Amino acid sequence: MFPKSKRNKVTRLPKRGAYDKATIYKILDAGFLAHVGFVTDGQPFVIPTAYGREGDTLYIHGSAASRMLKDLTKGIPVCVTVTHLDGLVLARSSYNHSMNYRSVVAFGNAHLVEGEEKERALYLISENILKGRWEEAREPNEKELKATSVLAIPIDQASAKIRTGAPGDFKEDYELPIWAGVLPVQTLYGNVIADEQNLDGLEVPPSAKHVENKPLNP
Repeated sequence: MFPKSKRNKVTRLPKRGAYDKATIYKILDAGFLAHVGFVTDGQPFVIPTAYGREGDTLYIHGSAASRMLKDLTKGIPVCVTVTHLDGLVLARSSYNHSMNYRSVVAFGNAHLVEGEEKERALYLISENILKGRWEEAREPNEKELKATSVLAIPIDQASAKIRTGAPGDFKEDYELPIWAGVLPVQTLYGNVIADEQNLDGLEVPPSAKHVENKPLNP
């Protein structure tokens, strides 16, 4: 359980907030794309990036020349957000339209990792994006590892916010002849598209075949 503080407390509709690690980590593990927010030289930035998680630590990676990664290694505060959109909530009034979603906001300070932890983090990120692909592909060589920076972000504080269910209209609006309900939203993997330069006779690997035409964020 993450303790509530001024930084992570859900103040708008607090009943939708959750602070237990089981809920927060389930939402994080259902995705692999996060938005990393930070301020450097007085300028705020929010950068989308892939991530992996192990225990209470998030891992991100990128080019060793990346400005974001260089700035984050200075120990500045970091905010990581992940959101899954589950549906459009169509109310009888425009005012009460909403969305069903699962989201996490996590806070921490990043630091550079090397050696075995770096290689482990790259594996975790790869497996979080597409389980099983790491074993199917060539692992990074020494030159590629040197050109890649990996940061660990221990999660100091976090909270989740979740909305589910039907529209919440005003009492008088329920008498209006206007349809209301939920339009589910789901992101699906599509059909795989083979690289034209594949060697002859190669079949779709299990990592991709397993998720083909299935939901991305169940």
